[in-house]
Amino acid sequence: MRADRARTGETDTPSYRGNAIAVGVLFILCSAAAVLSIVPLGAAVTAPVDMAKLAANSDRVVWTALIEFVWAITGAGIAIGLYPVLKKSMPALALGSVIGRVFENVFVLVGTLGLLAVLAVSQQAASAAVPVSFQAIADALLGLRAWATAFVAMIPFAIGTILYSYVLYRSRLVPRWLSGWGIVAGVLALAPPLYAGMTQELGFTMVNNVFSAPIGVQEMTLAVWLIAKGFSKPALVRVESRVDSTEARAS
Repeated sequence: MRADRARTGETDTPSYRGNAIAVGVLFILCSAAAVLSIVPLGAAVTAPVDMAKLAANSDRVVWTALIEFVWAITGAGIAIGLYPVLKKSMPALALGSVIGRVFENVFVLVGTLGLLAVLAVSQQAASAAVPVSFQAIADALLGLRAWATAFVAMIPFAIGTILYSYVLYRSRLVPRWLSGWGIVAGVLALAPPLYAGMTQELGFTMVNNVFSAPIGVQEMTLAVWLIAKGFSKPALVRVESRVDSTEARAS
């Protein structure tokens, strides 16, 4: 029946307008949460941990964890929202982008759990007779958090970004200058975690800021484009036609 519609010129190709708006909003929320996650505590928590200060600001730690939870959920939701559209062009790469972004945000949550564990240790230290014995545990948990968020999570993030940007580029669902920008920015985003792994300088380093800036700006530009214009209708029709042809040959 879909082949018959294609032959007669009938067009009922879905616009995926809802997906486009949802993904655009998720891009904005994810970026906002990633930036705002340092606000409750005033700065990133670094070793050696000031356990007395952390224990006294437990509500701020919990707020940080909640914001990072939003960061993780919205980050994974971006690729999941794109998947129904992208799978029609390149299903394997579309699935790979979902896996990459999900892995990224699993490790973001690992970092969040690390912070909550540091809080628990700090609270125990506040009531202990010899609180110094807790310092090594708190610092180790904070190290786990730093490696999870600044190194492990950022590699699948960059790979997932490259994959869905490439599918968008090939399918022309958004302008090629925009998806091509995503590919280049995704490659550049591999530099900070690789640099962090080699130098063990984790966090907001100059390398991180410089090489992460292009993907940050690209994501906001893509978000506005998807909310305002959505996916290209001619590109969706072409993709749907290829799907119809493949199904017709298979039957």
